[in-house]
Amino acid sequence: MTAGPDATPVGAAPAGRGVLVTRVVLGAAGLLVLGYGLVLLLGSGTQQLLAVATWLVGGVVLHDAVIAPVVVGLGVLAAARVPDRLRTPLVGLLVVLGPLTLAAVPVLGRYGARPDNPTLLDRPYWAGYLAIVVLALLAVAAWTARRRPSAGPAGPGDDAAR
Repeated sequence: MTAGPDATPVGAAPAGRGVLVTRVVLGAAGLLVLGYGLVLLLGSGTQQLLAVATWLVGGVVLHDAVIAPVVVGLGVLAAARVPDRLRTPLVGLLVVLGPLTLAAVPVLGRYGARPDNPTLLDRPYWAGYLAIVVLALLAVAAWTARRRPSAGPAGPGDDAAR
């Protein structure tokens, strides 16, 4: 698709005033929430600021030193061994389940649970996690089934990307 003189793709309707207003309102609301969070953080004391800084730096290091190389490595392996039609859904699955699993490890392992307070970590976290995994797998299966190429040869006007 090529772009017209106003950088709008040919055949696409230009964004209306409502879209612009919505973007501005959402952006302003986001900035207000960000400012409120910063005010709360700066008022929480040096100890809390150091803990937040450590957590943020740790997250960046973990991402750049562990998560990104693993995702790239899995992508290289998948590119060499997985059929073309499965690559996109598998990358989507990795993008969804990778961070979800990392975020779920503390509750799935029940780290922080205390015998003197049974209300901590008192939910069926494994059931919820497995439900999300099953839903993600079903979404990948549906995507793959929908994108399966037709049995016959492609004729003129057929979309080869289907």
